[in-house]
Amino acid sequence: MVDRMGFLQAEIDNLKKRGIYAPLRVLDSPQLAESIIDGKKVINLCSNNYLGLTNHPSLMKAEHEAIDKWGAGAGAVRPIIGTMRIHIELEERLAKFKGTESSLVFVAGIAANRGTIQALIPEPEDAAISDELNHASIIDGVRLTKAKRFIYKHNDMNSLEDVLKQAKGSRRIMIITDGVFSMDGDIAPLPEIAELADKYGAFTMVDDAHASGVLGKGGRGTVSHYNLEGRWDIQMGTLSKGMGALGGYIAGSRNLTDFLRYNARPFLFSTAHPPAVAAACIAAINLLESPEGEALIKKLWDNTKYFKGRLKELGFNIGNSVTPITPVIIGGEERTMKFSRKLYEEGVMGTGIVYPTVPKGTERIRFIVTAMHTKENLDFAIEKIEKVAREFKVI
Repeated sequence: MVDRMGFLQAEIDNLKKRGIYAPLRVLDSPQLAESIIDGKKVINLCSNNYLGLTNHPSLMKAEHEAIDKWGAGAGAVRPIIGTMRIHIELEERLAKFKGTESSLVFVAGIAANRGTIQALIPEPEDAAISDELNHASIIDGVRLTKAKRFIYKHNDMNSLEDVLKQAKGSRRIMIITDGVFSMDGDIAPLPEIAELADKYGAFTMVDDAHASGVLGKGGRGTVSHYNLEGRWDIQMGTLSKGMGALGGYIAGSRNLTDFLRYNARPFLFSTAHPPAVAAACIAAINLLESPEGEALIKKLWDNTKYFKGRLKELGFNIGNSVTPITPVIIGGEERTMKFSRKLYEEGVMGTGIVYPTVPKGTERIRFIVTAMHTKENLDFAIEKIEKVAREFKVI
């Protein structure tokens, strides 16, 4: 048989040559602060399970009860007969939680971004304006449109105003930004973006994947963090990271979600969430609105401040991070991946991130602290990070 896809081996060989090819890491335990990964017990500093909700008894109980009541799956796409009462309950709870008129749930955050951007600015007369460090799902969403594309320098409001001037006269102008930037851990200046949007007649969208359950009152996200309720048009959030389950959603006006129900292709053509997932998401919202939820968020931020403070004292470059996402800049693809593998050998799991996910020269280990970590966990991790860093002459 003729191999017409022989180019794949060449591509894989290139990954190996660059030193970044590696098998998938496999969890042999639940997603915990101390996890068993590939058979080895390590301090897990690369999970998005910010509050530990993936293993919380209230979410697990809700899932079991939903399976007994509703079954294992939804059995159809939402617009046909895949919408169960529990899906509507989730969307109503999300809208109340976010302080918006309505919400619409998608199978994933990437689907919410792609579907929403494509639906709202489909024509060449439209304009998409995006931060240069936005998540890949936003980039994909913009690529799916026929709209003119404008990129502004990261969190640079002078650059944003320059591109808004260039986009002036477009039929629709959409400004899109991450709330918390997933590789750098900094926060977008939403108040300044909102002011420029008002000035130039644009509407605004924020990707709050890494702010959901983390920032704002009760983990409501960056719009809440900045007290911008009523001034921000579209909020995308995830139900998979801080919320502990699976999915993405759009929160905004009733007109927005009504429009997306008929025009967002990932919503139209994806089977609905299993009812157990919807039940877990409702349980997560209930938890976040409770004193226990407040305590978990406080623990997350106490751990974050402690971890960052220790790394700074040791002289690590952690960029502009102010959130639980904490990059340690290493530099060099192969060097970064070797650093990550050595850390694993020492009992700490941190993710090596290289180009094209981050710009060349800024290759890094991305650490994420959670509410699950104890001070002893963090002290052990910092000791090993320092040891490997001195071996690699990073500090």
